[in-house]
Amino acid sequence: MNHAQALRIAVSSAAVMSITQLVAAQGAPDAPTGLQNDVVFTQYAPLARSDELMRRYFTPLTFEDLTQRATKAAMVFDQQAVDLADERFAVFVPSGSAPPNGYSLMVFVPPWEKAQVPPDWIDPLEKHGMIFVSAANSGNTANILQRRNPLALLGAYNIMQRYRVDPGRVYIGGMSGGSRVALRLALSYPDLFRGAFLHSGSDPIGNLQAPLPSTDLFHKFQESTRLVFFTGQTDIANLYQDEDSRQSLRQWCVFDLYSETIPFIGHELGGGHDFAHAIAALEKHVDVKPEALAKCREHQQKELDAKLHDVRRDIAEGKTDDALSLLKKIDTHYAGLAAPASIDLAHQLSSSP
Repeated sequence: MNHAQALRIAVSSAAVMSITQLVAAQGAPDAPTGLQNDVVFTQYAPLARSDELMRRYFTPLTFEDLTQRATKAAMVFDQQAVDLADERFAVFVPSGSAPPNGYSLMVFVPPWEKAQVPPDWIDPLEKHGMIFVSAANSGNTANILQRRNPLALLGAYNIMQRYRVDPGRVYIGGMSGGSRVALRLALSYPDLFRGAFLHSGSDPIGNLQAPLPSTDLFHKFQESTRLVFFTGQTDIANLYQDEDSRQSLRQWCVFDLYSETIPFIGHELGGGHDFAHAIAALEKHVDVKPEALAKCREHQQKELDAKLHDVRRDIAEGKTDDALSLLKKIDTHYAGLAAPASIDLAHQLSSSP
């Protein structure tokens, strides 16, 4: 086992432990309720470490290349990207006791810089027993990998340590560019997030902007993640992009989808009534027929197997340039679904004369 393989295994094991800790957390009995501004969190989580973020964020060949470079430079990606002492969060916790199964949780990635809970959303949050958390300085100008992703994950982690949260009702959401980040996080962390509220922004998946995770994670995403699209009636560009995103998701065997057009608005934040609809939609999962999912997966697997066969054939025939070109395309399109076969083939090509 080389250093890069050991790093992948260690990172994956740490992330699994962290998710288990999240589910087991019961919350502090004296944690405050209501609207809280400038909240400072103190607890870090392995799932938000730079190495784990990179493993889930990049395609396998890209991550392999990064870990190999790190090995040569004697670098280890085990650091947290943010210093929580310098970060501030806005939090809303419904009044009274937690629901019998725990609060639901909405982690919100904003397009703006200020940490805030939209005032019109407080009443729906209260009625649905949902905690809301959002970080400051996590808007569209912030770095995704170094700030927006880890801040969202650490927000979820710290809330789940302080409060009793139902792990089956943990959601990631965002607006505009924040919605696109939310989709990536839902795709990369289906072991944490059970749904995504995509408000006025979404993308296709299965490309370098939104690579597919490992097979086990992607199967969990297909089976348990609810994706809810809400976009303004006159926000035409994003309505078209929403449709492209949904079409891509269906092609990748993701069927638990819901969309709603918000009347009379453009690219702007929906009101309390709209947010209440979104919460209700998140909690109404579609029953995906196992036979339909299995058939769709089988079709995707046959296509992938055929392409990997072509790479092996090219290697056997000494066509290394053709093999490498095709392997890169497979890595871009299938990403985690092609691993570890794609990594093994890359190693073969790197050792070819």
